Amino acid sequence: MEKIFAILGNEAKAAFGSDDIFLEKFFERPKHFEVQILGDGKGDAIHIGDRDCSVQRRNQKIIEEGNAPLVKESVRKNIRNDAVKIMKAVNYKGAGTVEFLLDGDDYFFLEVNTRIQVEHTVSEEISGIDLVKKQIEIATHENIGLTQKDVHLSGHSIECRINAEDQFNFIPSAGTITKYVQPGGFGVRVDSGFCQGDTVNPHYDSLVAKLITKGSTREIAINKMKTALKEFVIDGIKTNIPLHLRILENTSFLDGTYTTQLLTEMG
Repeated sequence: MEKIFAILGNEAKAAFGSDDIFLEKFFERPKHFEVQILGDGKGDAIHIGDRDCSVQRRNQKIIEEGNAPLVKESVRKNIRNDAVKIMKAVNYKGAGTVEFLLDGDDYFFLEVNTRIQVEHTVSEEISGIDLVKKQIEIATHENIGLTQKDVHLSGHSIECRINAEDQFNFIPSAGTITKYVQPGGFGVRVDSGFCQGDTVNPHYDSLVAKLITKGSTREIAINKMKTALKEFVIDGIKTNIPLHLRILENTSFLDGTYTTQLLTEMG
């Protein structure tokens, strides 16, 4: 450790003119927990529930769900309240997300994403609030138009990011989509900018579509997602749809105990 500190200190001094380094707590199997926020830029903010984003490959999220399962209600309440306090303190304006790492019942601030995130759809589904529209309204009228008491969360929602990549090594898969058939039905939503004949090129993010399901319970949302994934046809390129189906059959995912190490543990 002493040698490592010296090496890092020298690198820091060469790059930034200071050999100060920071030692951070390492979490072996944390949960990635985040809170959706709307703020008016004048000291008022509310939350639109929370999400679990622990299913990740290379520290990038691929499945999100809300509200986060297996979290004590007292802990959930405290995290949501702290997220709101943070955004009020900085007079945050618009839609944003406060992210935390959850280690048992202890939680630690990670970062703030000052934008609409890919997984905002989960919060929209359980709240009935159009977050993109609300963000535009806040920018235009400089008020949220809602109080915390106006936010009513119900049911459960899951989002799977459908990426153009190999399901095992995550290498991007570019090419022309020769067949594209989206799933549908009650409680099934697809956000995508691709269709049959389009080309997925290697110069941008590999995200092809967001597949979202909602149910009155988590079990129903999961079962809807399994069916929707099996109905989703994307030919001409590789996608991670088979990986999603494997995850949704995993015991740790099904019982909600999964952490950011899920894919590593699945092998």
